[in-house]
Amino acid sequence: MTMQEFFIQNPTAAVAFSGGVDSAWLLHEARIWARRTAAYFVRTPFQPDFELEDARDIARRLDVPLTVLAFDVLSVPQAAANPPDRCYHCKRALFTRLMEAAGADGFPLVLDGCNASDDASDRPGMAALAELGVRSPLRECGLTKGDIRAAARKAGLPVWNKPSYACLATRIPTGTAITRDLLARVARGEAALMARGFSDFRLRLRGDGALLQVREEQMDMAREALPALGELLREDFASITLDSAPRYARET
Repeated sequence: MTMQEFFIQNPTAAVAFSGGVDSAWLLHEARIWARRTAAYFVRTPFQPDFELEDARDIARRLDVPLTVLAFDVLSVPQAAANPPDRCYHCKRALFTRLMEAAGADGFPLVLDGCNASDDASDRPGMAALAELGVRSPLRECGLTKGDIRAAARKAGLPVWNKPSYACLATRIPTGTAITRDLLARVARGEAALMARGFSDFRLRLRGDGALLQVREEQMDMAREALPALGELLREDFASITLDSAPRYARET
């Protein structure tokens, strides 16, 4: 099945929009082939500000209406407690909110950006989407992450090479209750790293300190920057340690 064929069968659909390359390409295709579409961004404490900025920029470029829905995911006890299946409870709550809003706007179907490279066995959130009836056209059409990046680049979407960015909750060890303070500490730390040129990294909480994981090509850069980063972020982290093993590209 092609994306055109999908939207011939499903001509009116809303897109759950994160501002990443997958949902950006999905919105691009919906803009072309769907009879009617719109984008919905659910803003939670789990996301840094730049995600919403990227989403607004892409929606403007594609000339698709964007609705921003505020949702306090920390009000969901099963998500805030941070169990191993946190993502299931989070996705179910978020998409329930999104589907209510989209339904009220006349959209009978909600789409998400899961693709054929995503492993359902490693993503409890995908089970929640299936239960709610959310469709994943990229996955159904067999499009891999590589396919999507190549197509987004050809289409001129500026996020075509944007690194995958898992939510801030993934930086907090499983079993440690998630609080606004912990999320804010991680967000400040990662913003400081981005400002210094780091990309596709993770700053994971470890007690009162943090573990920095970077790609192989930025290991030397991280070693040199670590003392200054430790001083800059000392109010948030007692110490910052560099993981000796390079980080490889994954969603978390």
